[in-house]
Amino acid sequence: MNRLRPFFIVLIALVAIGASFSFGTWFGYSSRPDIERVLGVLHKETPGTLNVKEVDFEPFWRAWRVMEEKYVGDSSIDRQALVWGAIEGMVRGYGDPYSVFFPPKEKEAFDTEIKGEFSGIGAEIGIRKSALTVIAPLKGSPAEKAGLKAGDKILKINDDFTDDLTLEEAVSKIRGERGSKVSLIIHRNSEDKPRTVDIIRDVIKVPALTADMHKESGVFIIKLSSFSEKSPGEFSRAVQKFLNSGSDKLVLDLRNNPGGFFSAAVDIASWFIPEGEVVAQEAYRDRESDLYRSRGYGALEHVKTAVLVDRGSASAAEILAGALQEHGKGKLIGEKTFGKGSVQEIEDITSNTSLKVTIAKWLTPNGKSISKEGLTPDIEIKIPDDNEPGKDPQFDRAVEYFIKGK
Repeated sequence: MNRLRPFFIVLIALVAIGASFSFGTWFGYSSRPDIERVLGVLHKETPGTLNVKEVDFEPFWRAWRVMEEKYVGDSSIDRQALVWGAIEGMVRGYGDPYSVFFPPKEKEAFDTEIKGEFSGIGAEIGIRKSALTVIAPLKGSPAEKAGLKAGDKILKINDDFTDDLTLEEAVSKIRGERGSKVSLIIHRNSEDKPRTVDIIRDVIKVPALTADMHKESGVFIIKLSSFSEKSPGEFSRAVQKFLNSGSDKLVLDLRNNPGGFFSAAVDIASWFIPEGEVVAQEAYRDRESDLYRSRGYGALEHVKTAVLVDRGSASAAEILAGALQEHGKGKLIGEKTFGKGSVQEIEDITSNTSLKVTIAKWLTPNGKSISKEGLTPDIEIKIPDDNEPGKDPQFDRAVEYFIKGK
């Protein structure tokens, strides 16, 4: 036994060393930052320093590590989809309904939409006071035919409540194949209970402009339904038609106009506002505002004009209406506008994903934020819910303005 004692001592020492090494290895592994314990992820290192206070990103990696180690569900998880979801959540955290991340499938749908026609209900929607809201149904669209009105709050799309949906998610759920049905539960401020509206989707072609004389009053009406690439040329032809009509009274109807191309609004404003005068300001976070000025076409500069607006007048429509109001070139008649005055830019994140981010806000020539307040009309006239078909109190008030001058 005495001869074996050194052997046992050596054996015990080796076991102790091995145990210490194993414990040290385990302790070292378990003590590593969670980011190092998440495997199969590229580019975990920080690519530079942002000009903000440092943010502790460890909770993100800890949550990911816990899910990797303990989640009991299907092991065939698409980890790239987890990244897309994380980015979507991060963008949503900014609280801006118009900044949206597009994963591959959504980016493909978005690219298709901006290139051509799409199937849907034909209503512009937005987020208003945290509620999904109809900005404006397009003229002649399934939404208009089904009775949707500007200001209607959409509570549910088919079986999905809208509380937690982003704007883009809501749009994607409302759109669908031509001939298919979508059910919306809406709430209208003038009604006690929500109602269900069933709408058959169709191919949506965004209308642009109509121009004609109102024979009974002698007032010429130009109705702009949207601001497209073609709007400046169509408006130019409408101006010529007005000048040839012999009328000296013009109604510019921007009701239920959800906006569109900002450049079209500047171009149309140039028919009313003297050359060089500011039409709108583009305000950024970290530099001076850009000023957009009239090109001074001049043909309508001295024409008495009434501008009809309502809750469905938004974005580029508000830019044009605000410029005419503040320069004294048009009297706003109707209801307070929607209040959507932000600028978005598309940035590719990868070859098949992109980010639409709000980079600036539109201000009126005098520096008023359109997004914060919308535009208040000079003469406020609301159309009652029980308005008699064929009657237009706002247009009638415009005719009265031309006659009485106030």
